[in-house]
Amino acid sequence: MYRPVAASSATSLGGLTNDSGDSVVTLDQVPRWIDVDHLLESENGDSSFSNPYFPDPLAFKSGTGSGAGGSVSRFPVDHEINLRIYLWTGNPWNLEVDAVVNSTNEVMDEAHSSPGLHAAAGPGLAEECATLGGCRTGMAKVSNAYDLPARKVIHTVGPKYAMKYHTAAENALSHCYRSCLELLIENGLQSIAMGCIYTDAKNYPREPAAHVAIRTVRRFLEKQKNNVTAVVFCTTSTIDNDIYKRLLTLYFPRDKHEEEVALLKLPADVGDENGETTIDERKIRIKPLPKKKGPKPSREPVDLPVSDVGVFRRTSSYLDSFLDPAFMSLIKDPDERRLEQWEKTVQAQRGWNFANLLGFGDLGGPTLSAAEEYSLHSRYLSKAKSLNLSEIAEMKIVYRGGVDSEGRPVMVVVGAHFLLRCLDLERFVLYVVKEFEPIIQKPYTIVYSHSAASLQVQPDLGWMKRLQQILGRKHQQNLHAIYILHPTLGLKVTVLALQLLVNNVVWKKVVYVDRLLQLFRYVPREQLTIPDFVFQHDLEVNGGKGLIVDPRTKYVYQRP
Repeated sequence: MYRPVAASSATSLGGLTNDSGDSVVTLDQVPRWIDVDHLLESENGDSSFSNPYFPDPLAFKSGTGSGAGGSVSRFPVDHEINLRIYLWTGNPWNLEVDAVVNSTNEVMDEAHSSPGLHAAAGPGLAEECATLGGCRTGMAKVSNAYDLPARKVIHTVGPKYAMKYHTAAENALSHCYRSCLELLIENGLQSIAMGCIYTDAKNYPREPAAHVAIRTVRRFLEKQKNNVTAVVFCTTSTIDNDIYKRLLTLYFPRDKHEEEVALLKLPADVGDENGETTIDERKIRIKPLPKKKGPKPSREPVDLPVSDVGVFRRTSSYLDSFLDPAFMSLIKDPDERRLEQWEKTVQAQRGWNFANLLGFGDLGGPTLSAAEEYSLHSRYLSKAKSLNLSEIAEMKIVYRGGVDSEGRPVMVVVGAHFLLRCLDLERFVLYVVKEFEPIIQKPYTIVYSHSAASLQVQPDLGWMKRLQQILGRKHQQNLHAIYILHPTLGLKVTVLALQLLVNNVVWKKVVYVDRLLQLFRYVPREQLTIPDFVFQHDLEVNGGKGLIVDPRTKYVYQRP
C-alpha cells in the first residue's frame, strides 16, 4: 500500500526501503534536468552534426533562414517547464511519485508488462488489471499502485513498429505519452515517472522513439505546466540514458546556446502542437472569405436577360480569383492545353539540343506544371499497382532500410545491381514509383552505394530528369539528403551536371561519404541491410582503416 515518505527522512542516496527490498527514492534525490551537467558534443561522441567535412545539407526547411541566427526556435528556452523535468537512471516504480507508467500489452497481463513492476507491486496489481477489460494501442488506463511507493499505476500499450506504417506508429506512441499525462491530471495527480514505452519486442527504434516521447511531453507541458509538478524520464540502460541526455537539450534547452545548437540538430518533422506527425496533403483546406474593403456605392440593379445570366457567371473574374490555378489548368479547353504543350516542347527542344549531342541524353522535354506532374505520377502509380514487378524486386537495386539518426525513413539504392543490359527501364521506373510512394509523404533519406559500380553503364541525364518528373514535386520537397557511399570522380562530375542541367534543388542535397564508418554517423548500422561486397570494397579502398565483416556471422567490427 502507499506510504508517504517525507523528504527529510531520506538521509542517504538510497532513501527508505519498500517491502520488495528496493530503495525508495524521493524527488528530492532525483536530479532536475536543469542541474544535469551540460553535455559537449565531444563528450557524447555525436560529431555527425558538426563535422566540417560532412555538413548536413538540410538543417533547415526552405525559407527558414541560412543559419541559426536567421531562424526562430520551435522549442525556445522555458525555465518554468524545465523545472518540471527530471532524468533518472533506474526503475520508475522505485520513485515516490504520484503515478508511474507501465508499458504493457492489450490484455495487460504480467508477462508483457514492464519487467519487475508486478513483482514490486504485489499480486493485487495483476488482479485489478484483469478487471479493467484490456487496453487499446495508444490508450491508457489507471489502477492502484498497491505495494509501490507511488499512488497510482498508469498502464499504456505502445505500438508495434513497421517501416511501412512509420507515421501511424509515431502518432500511436505520441498518443501513449499524452494519454498518460491526461490521466494524471484527470485523477488529481501532479508527478509522474515514465519509462521507455517503446520496447525491443515491438521493434521500435530507440532514438526516433525518444524524439516522439520528449517532444510530446514538451508540447503537453506548454499547455498544462500549471497542473504538473514533475515528469521523470526513467532509463534503465546506458544507451537510453545517453540518447535522452542528448535529445533533452533539443526540446528542453536550458540556455540560449543550447537553443541555438538545437536549431541545427532538430529533425525536419517535429509534429504539430501536440507532437503528432501531420501530413499536409491530408488536411482539409478552406480558403478564407475575402476581406471587406469598405462599403461600395449602391448601384441600380441591372436586369439581365435569363439567357445571359450563365454567361455572366462563367466570365466573372471575381469567382476565378478563388479557384486553384493548378485545378484550373486541368479544366482548360483540351485544344488549348494541347497547343500550350506543343509550344513548350518546341521551345525546350530549341534550347537543349546540344545536351543530346554531348551524350547527356534528351533534356529537351517541356517543363511540367504542378498539375501535370501530379497527373503523370498518378498514372504511373496506378499502373505500377496493377503489375507484378517481383523480378525487379529480386534484383535488389532499390529497397527500404530502417530510419536514419533523426527518425526519417531510408531508401537504399545499390548502384552495382543496376544492370542496364538486364533491365527493362520502364518497368524499373514503375517499381521505383511504387516503392517510393509510402515514404515520400514526409521527410526521408536516400543512401546510394556506388561501391564497385563504376564499371556499370549508367542511365543518362535525360532519363534521370524524366524519373524526377514522374516522382513529382513531393519527392523533391521531402527529400532530406542523398548520402553517396564510395563516390568516384566520374560520379561527382555527373552530379555536377545534374545540378546544372536537371535539378539544382534535389542534387544540392548530396553528401559524399568515403567510408562506411562515416555513413553510420547518419544512418545507424542496424538500420541498413548492406551487401557483403560493399564491406569488401570499403576495405580495398580504405585499407586497414575500414570495417571487417565476418561472412559467417555477419558481425561487423572495426579493423585496427
